[in-house]
Amino acid sequence: MAAVGLVVALLIKTCLFQVFTIPSGSMENTLRIGDRVGVNKLAPLTGWKPEPGQPVVFKDPGGWLPPQPIDSNPFTNAVSSALSFVGLVPPKDDNYLVKRVIATGGQTVQCTGTTLTVDGKQVVEPYLHPGDDSCAGLNFGPVTVPSGYVWVEGDHRSDSADSRYHQRGPGGGAVPVDNVVGPVSAVVWPLNHLDWFGWVGR
Repeated sequence: MAAVGLVVALLIKTCLFQVFTIPSGSMENTLRIGDRVGVNKLAPLTGWKPEPGQPVVFKDPGGWLPPQPIDSNPFTNAVSSALSFVGLVPPKDDNYLVKRVIATGGQTVQCTGTTLTVDGKQVVEPYLHPGDDSCAGLNFGPVTVPSGYVWVEGDHRSDSADSRYHQRGPGGGAVPVDNVVGPVSAVVWPLNHLDWFGWVGR
């Protein structure tokens, strides 16, 4: 039964849902530090593509995160690696981030003063952290997102090192769609912060 359970957990993690831990306050108050979120990995396999407004988890495209610490204890390192592999705990090599999609390939994004626009139209952002505005003191653009990429920003705009801060990197700050694991569908832990965003993060 234990073996069957592990196989089922592995299949769920590989094809359906994977759990990730929120390490920072960049998506507050939508997602809080320590929240565990379920990411729909089936969506990309069925033709889903990221759209503006969706919170997504993606693999670090390079240089967004500092090097991850290495567990020097061989036993705990092996156990955590095994549990991570089958999906019972968040990924061991936690070089993943969560942000909200603001614009997709071919769209032009710009922020001036307190106004964020995509293709010249103001973006209404009810999810922003209280006290933040869309630009949080950082004007940029206009930036045209390359095809096959997405422009992402945190809901806690004043505490998020997102696409705005990586414009000199690959993709001009945009993230390759191939790096996107899937949309955040739900907060699954802690119990007092359970939330459901829908299968595709709406």
